[in-house]
Amino acid sequence: MENNNTSMEPNNFPEENPELYEHYSFTVEKGQQPLRIDKYLMNFIENATRNKVQAAAKDGSIRVNGVPVKSNYKVKPFDEIKVLFEHPPYENLLVPEDIPIDIVYEDEHLLVVNKPAGMVVHPGHGNYSGTLINALTFHFDNLPNNSSDRPGLVHRIDKDTSGLLVVAKTENAMNHLSNQFAEKTSEREYIALVWGNVEEDEGTIEGNIGRHPKNRLQNTVFLDDDEDKGKPAVTHYKVLERFGYVTLVSCKLETGRTHQIRVHMKHIGHTLFNDERYGGEKILKGTTFTKYKQFVDNCFKVLPRQALHAKTLGFEHPETGKWMSFTTEMPEDMQQCIEKWQSYAKHQDNL
Repeated sequence: MENNNTSMEPNNFPEENPELYEHYSFTVEKGQQPLRIDKYLMNFIENATRNKVQAAAKDGSIRVNGVPVKSNYKVKPFDEIKVLFEHPPYENLLVPEDIPIDIVYEDEHLLVVNKPAGMVVHPGHGNYSGTLINALTFHFDNLPNNSSDRPGLVHRIDKDTSGLLVVAKTENAMNHLSNQFAEKTSEREYIALVWGNVEEDEGTIEGNIGRHPKNRLQNTVFLDDDEDKGKPAVTHYKVLERFGYVTLVSCKLETGRTHQIRVHMKHIGHTLFNDERYGGEKILKGTTFTKYKQFVDNCFKVLPRQALHAKTLGFEHPETGKWMSFTTEMPEDMQQCIEKWQSYAKHQDNL
């Protein structure tokens, strides 16, 4: 008789604990090939390791269709996977922290913040402290919650993206500003350094964006038969400067999807420079010469993140109705990287 190591029998697991909190929930895509659940979850949970996933399975914390499974259980299409623990998700336990905030503008209704690269906007899996919201709740009392119960937050930018964010201080400001972002009347311009020579001087990228079916840590553009998946996204880009193997572009967002610029620019063949999550930390364009590789590695050291900065933010003030626009200088790491490429391009022109 065949020994099935992927048994879903709960006999060997700890006793059922009624006080369990759901931390993750996934439904397996219809096209998923059989894959061990520990490997599957590593693609879907940020900062997960094989050991952590296996330990959770051993404790009976991983359930498939309501039943605890071992770490070698093979997932199948439409499986309902839940990861449960005895403690509530850490992001629900918000602790105010005395972290300095670079405030560009403030009045009694709102503030505009210049977020440094490396700071997470709100607590989430693997980042439970040191976030912008931890800082905001220390410096400001009674910030209104948004629809996701995150105090003050109207919109967000990625951890390793620098630049401008508006924060609401009143319920009215929260509603008014959130509506502007939803109705696409706010203005957001980003500066990005991307791999390759962008041929068109300007253009528009359209394509629904949603979670990548095989890697939940990435988003992707859905095409053809899948184009109805995801959410509509529109990015307008304009070339600012060309350096041969990389291009400096301005991107204006019409919508605000997660990783939108990173996903859209990769979609047209121009992944952001040093964007590790989307493959931009590899040399995607250029020569095979060792000197060139050393030059690119030096650029990566100067700018150890994706080359993306939220430069301009514009919106209508929720009380006065006045149009407000803010611009921030390029951060030093990105500026240094761009200067290296400017120098490299000039040197190539002189050869």
